[in-house]
Amino acid sequence: MEDKSIYKLGDVCDLITDGKHGDCQDEENSGYYFLSAKDVFDGKLNYERGRQITKADFLDTHRRTRLSPGDILITNSGSIGRMAIAQDQPLTHQTTFQKSVAILKPKSSIVFGQYLYYELLALNPILIDIAVGSAQTNLLLGDLRKFKISVPNLIIQKHIASILSAYDELIEVNNQRIQVLEETARQLYKEWFVRMRFPGYKNAKFEKGIPEGWEVKSLYEIAEVTYGYPFKSELFNENSQGLPVIRIRDLLEGATNTYTPEIADDKYYVLDGDILVGMDGEFHFCKWAGVKAWINQRNVRFRPKLKTDISKYFLYHVLKPQIEFLNEIIVGTTVAHLSALDLKKLRFLIPQKELLKRFKLISDPIFEQEIILKKQNTQLRQIRDRLLPRLISGKLKVKAATEELICP
Repeated sequence: MEDKSIYKLGDVCDLITDGKHGDCQDEENSGYYFLSAKDVFDGKLNYERGRQITKADFLDTHRRTRLSPGDILITNSGSIGRMAIAQDQPLTHQTTFQKSVAILKPKSSIVFGQYLYYELLALNPILIDIAVGSAQTNLLLGDLRKFKISVPNLIIQKHIASILSAYDELIEVNNQRIQVLEETARQLYKEWFVRMRFPGYKNAKFEKGIPEGWEVKSLYEIAEVTYGYPFKSELFNENSQGLPVIRIRDLLEGATNTYTPEIADDKYYVLDGDILVGMDGEFHFCKWAGVKAWINQRNVRFRPKLKTDISKYFLYHVLKPQIEFLNEIIVGTTVAHLSALDLKKLRFLIPQKELLKRFKLISDPIFEQEIILKKQNTQLRQIRDRLLPRLISGKLKVKAATEELICP
């Protein structure tokens, strides 16, 4: 094993802090972001649904967080342990955080930031275990500062980080390709079914803005709706014992490392292309791909009903804006909850069969390519996650891991 030194996190970071313990004033399109734990997932900061605030509030909060490229972010409240590295881009300098995100600023003389990210990723289960709190779990800054890590010399750190980051770079390339495919299909859907510029629209007859032959239908008329099974949480494990089980927190990454030996009815299986929504907190929306898995309670699965011409991609695009709208307006006593009653109220404008078939012919190949890329990402994550603890612990030498990277 390589020689290593033991440090507390507080000794290898210039600063460990968290975001603002209070609120800020929203300002649409200000360009200054006030992100929270829900915006940290899949190894990066996600701005799609991030709050934008006034410049004055940003500058006030920025004095505390001082986000810079290379800083490590860890969610420390609610969903513990989701991580990201701040990228070297202009948006980083216009981003600050709510208190649910901790910011770590590595000392470059001791630890390479990307290596520290991967070591903390390997030690993530321990970080989750030390989180405390009765009503809501919290990872305290004091505990973070005292958390011990083992650090090899900087040359080894950089080699290890380069091996692991190679997989993440491939995943990011695939993610960019998925985004292009998603946008292509979204624009096609909008052109045909929102702007009503579908093939033959110039000759179509409209009544009250609705094309002749189109119908308004409920969700349950066009989709099979299946609620997750209440698996026993004490049987969950990360040792591949049983089949994967999808919990709410897994919907963000579109992958799970939680398994259960418990068996449920076949109707609770999730397959490639199934549409999943988390019903509590943020109503995360996900097209599943990668592995056959169980759906856990508090998630719901949607599939087009058999003997209809509705494709998975059409169902995805009609359902997504409705779920996002419900996410904005539903407020529970402690957390937002998407109920069966909410779903039963949903209504959709469904075009004629011939138009659905034409959309399916174009969109299905796009959908299938997305699934292929997502499955590739699942495989890349699995390889990276197998290498991660072995490299960090020193059980796998850098040279051997490099050979594995070249010939996986």
